[in-house]
Amino acid sequence: MHITQLNRECLLHLFSFLDKNSRKNLAKTCHKLLEVFQDPLLWSLLNFHSPMELKKDNFLLGPALKYLSICWYSERVKVCNIEDWMKNSFQRDFCNRHENTVSDFLLDVCNRCPNLLSLTLSGCGHVTDDCILQLLKNCPKLRSLKLENCVRITDQTLAAVTLHGRSLRTLHVDFCRNITQAGLETVREKCPSVLLRAERSANMIPDSKPGKKLMLEKASRKLVQL
Repeated sequence: MHITQLNRECLLHLFSFLDKNSRKNLAKTCHKLLEVFQDPLLWSLLNFHSPMELKKDNFLLGPALKYLSICWYSERVKVCNIEDWMKNSFQRDFCNRHENTVSDFLLDVCNRCPNLLSLTLSGCGHVTDDCILQLLKNCPKLRSLKLENCVRITDQTLAAVTLHGRSLRTLHVDFCRNITQAGLETVREKCPSVLLRAERSANMIPDSKPGKKLMLEKASRKLVQL
């Protein structure tokens, strides 16, 4: 039996075992397999391992998407997590190549994937509070939000969770150094049903501009004198 003689259900099952590139390559062989590749039911789960993968035309983004993961584990993540005012020209050039890649992709998710249930972001140093806010507003069914090592995530995201995370049941903000203990307590108070985890976040020291650091040191000295 030739593969194209299988029914649609069997073909979808076979495609489900392939990675995104293999699915795309198989879809190029005939119109029937291309139709299977374009079936929204095939794309309820998407995993990406770097921002560059988001630019590949080897997946389908649509209302069937329920589980999305963008996890970038690389030494280069450290560059993205440096505050902009601290970066040298080489580091800025590196970040400029993909600075908006993840954020633009997530905004596309906001517009096309209203049934999203779970989002995991790790090492996405350029994702901002505004981006997460839009996602919470446009994906009202979201039950799990896991953020790890996302330096631009602050208490504004936690505030957005209390306002728009109606369906949220799990919230992780691990190693997000601009999260504060006060923000975490607000979530615990206003959203007691949410399983909150913040490994190291509130205990990490955020980077501050030299001028700001000097002001904090002066304030500390005044308190000591009092």
